[in-house]
Amino acid sequence: MLGKRKAMTASRFSNSARYWRSPLVPGAEMLTAEYYDHSFTPHWHDAYTVPVIEAGAEQYDYRGSNFVAEAGSVPVINPGEVHTGARAVDFGWRYRVFYLPVEFVQSVADEVAGCAQPMPWFSADVIRDADLAQRVQIAHRAMEAGADPLGAEHALLDAVSTLLARHAGQRPPVQRMRLDTARVNAMKARLTDDLTAPLSLAELAQTVGLSTFHAARLFTRETGLAPHAWRNQMRVTRALEALRAGVPVTEVAAASGFTDQSHFTRHFKKTFGVPPGRWR
Repeated sequence: MLGKRKAMTASRFSNSARYWRSPLVPGAEMLTAEYYDHSFTPHWHDAYTVPVIEAGAEQYDYRGSNFVAEAGSVPVINPGEVHTGARAVDFGWRYRVFYLPVEFVQSVADEVAGCAQPMPWFSADVIRDADLAQRVQIAHRAMEAGADPLGAEHALLDAVSTLLARHAGQRPPVQRMRLDTARVNAMKARLTDDLTAPLSLAELAQTVGLSTFHAARLFTRETGLAPHAWRNQMRVTRALEALRAGVPVTEVAAASGFTDQSHFTRHFKKTFGVPPGRWR
């Protein structure tokens, strides 16, 4: 037991935190942090606090009770509600947090339902939903990396809409969608018009006159791939001719719209099972 305790102490987290913002969600703030002995005094936020605990555990007082959020959980805090925060295990905790403006979360709820919805609200209980936790983590990492705005925006909408549909006190009904091949083809044309140009999900949605949520949902349902994944598949496919012609991989990656050679190689290997150099 003593040896185990020493091992835990040796691997304890540091007190380090980084707040950052993204143009994809104006007014939002994000936090990437780990804490060992830091304690948050009672405080509140104007935004929805949506964390995902990656390791360790956090305890916090909220609505007159004490809660413990362990790794893989999503302890959501509603806007304006007082809460605290401290470690729940000896070595602390590591987490990622979205501070999402009320207007943004409300807009997603309205888009999911296709009409105005009551303000979403969440119970005090810690959300233990492994699939949701993974979606939140993927969205946070994608936005922090900033390499693929289209993919990051889609991941965030996916995480927030899943949170609302499964766990909000006022759960928005999911609007049924009809087939719309013309709009899907228009989005495909926009995605392939210039594979090297940055493109946001909002810009893609404007092309066909839909909200970001419904554009992404329609495209994914009819193609089987999210817009950013479909676009990357097209980039890889169009790169084959240049690879066959002997163009260096670094040049092919840049001409295909990938941020660098490793980005290109990663997507190429997912499709063909081998790196582009070996494939050639």
